[in-house]
Amino acid sequence: MAGHSKWHNIRIRKSKQDAMRSKLFTKLAREIMVAARQGGGNPDANARLRLAIEKARENYMPADNIKRAIQKGTGEIEGAQFEEVTYEGYGPGGVAIMVECLTDNRNRTVAELRHLFSKHGGNLGESGSVAWQFKRQGVITVPTEAISEETLLDITLEAGAEDVQTEEEFYRVITAVEDFHRVREALVEAGVPIAEAQLELTPTTTVRVEGETASKLMRLMEVLEDHDDVQNVYANFDIPDEVLATLS
Repeated sequence: MAGHSKWHNIRIRKSKQDAMRSKLFTKLAREIMVAARQGGGNPDANARLRLAIEKARENYMPADNIKRAIQKGTGEIEGAQFEEVTYEGYGPGGVAIMVECLTDNRNRTVAELRHLFSKHGGNLGESGSVAWQFKRQGVITVPTEAISEETLLDITLEAGAEDVQTEEEFYRVITAVEDFHRVREALVEAGVPIAEAQLELTPTTTVRVEGETASKLMRLMEVLEDHDDVQNVYANFDIPDEVLATLS
């Protein structure tokens, strides 16, 4: 899990650096729209929408953009209709990859993703081909400089967290799906800063990749995450620190 978790941390740093890019705002807006369409425009009664709004604010998305995305989701103003689609495939070295998308054109998205997988040494698989290697969990990332591990453990375990992992500059608080919002609220109430909080697909086993294979895999991960329709990419790789360091 080490390599996968470190990539997660690198991605957090990268998203903060790229926070003002319009592409990131587009992805955040799509999530807000879908959440509002499915559960209504009131974040107090829609946990998914509340989380989407909080993530948008953490990335400095303007309030007007957030409001407009909610209105598009609820139908108050006209907007494209996006649907959730998850694609599965394999990357270089046999690494299992899950790609979560929000798209208004399934045919376009699957064709473009198939091309990206093929171009970078992987292949898009059938539904169910790799999903069994992942499980849905809550992952809350907290800067290590913000709180001691002992205090964090006290707050999160009491609220129902399953584990706290320490990796370089971040703690990763792991929760069951049903306990995620309660643990997150406990941290917010305690005034603990949160770098990122979301429900993720975490791998149950990992595949070790090194050398050129690792470099190719990282390039595939980057181009997938950069695709307009892609919201999240998850993979079960374990990569040496020296390779990951080049991506920091």
